[in-house]
Amino acid sequence: MTTAAAPPAGLGRLWLLPGVYAPQADTRLLARALQAEGLTADMDVLDVCTGSGALALLAARSGARVCAIDISRRAVLTARMNAARAGHRVRVLRGDLTGPVAAQRFDLIVSNPPYVPAPRTRSARGHGPELAWDAGMGGRQALDRICARAHDALRPNGVLLLVHSGLCGTEETLDRLTASGLRCAVTSRSFVPFGPVMTERLPWLRAQGLVGPYDDTEELVVIRAERT
Repeated sequence: MTTAAAPPAGLGRLWLLPGVYAPQADTRLLARALQAEGLTADMDVLDVCTGSGALALLAARSGARVCAIDISRRAVLTARMNAARAGHRVRVLRGDLTGPVAAQRFDLIVSNPPYVPAPRTRSARGHGPELAWDAGMGGRQALDRICARAHDALRPNGVLLLVHSGLCGTEETLDRLTASGLRCAVTSRSFVPFGPVMTERLPWLRAQGLVGPYDDTEELVVIRAERT
């Protein structure tokens, strides 16, 4: 059984298999940043943690050569299904972050990885919808590895667009990307109400000092990093 979700403007509705992350505020924020990059048909684009494939399809509309990766089998099937329905050629692979394309370089990498702090470590062999958001105690289980790999996965003048919650440490991401040799900055911010996962996890988040006793919104940031 599939469900339909409203994606970023202009894409039409997406089909979702059960347990696949539906496009939300972070997807829309990153989609606007992606559209601002001025994609062209001669570009190679990589969508890491593609989920429904919404961002990959947005890039494919420009004619760019797009590859999308997710560790979830259901996400891979969903992204392939949505690409076929939209009539776009998107290469969708299953794997951990950039692993399946380790030998390739890209003009642009876009990623909406898991970033919700969790009282457990996400296993690459795990199952279930939590694969799309659980990211270890500090929420940086995937973020730190993306920061470490981005430089070598980009061509000269290539760009990484990365979205995550301010709870995970925006400055930490900027510091790690800068240390890897990328020039980076926060280009978009948005404050959104806590969603179902964050709301359910609020007592634990407050006990960890990640959320204040009266906080009811979460800051989302888009970081743009360029290999100069």
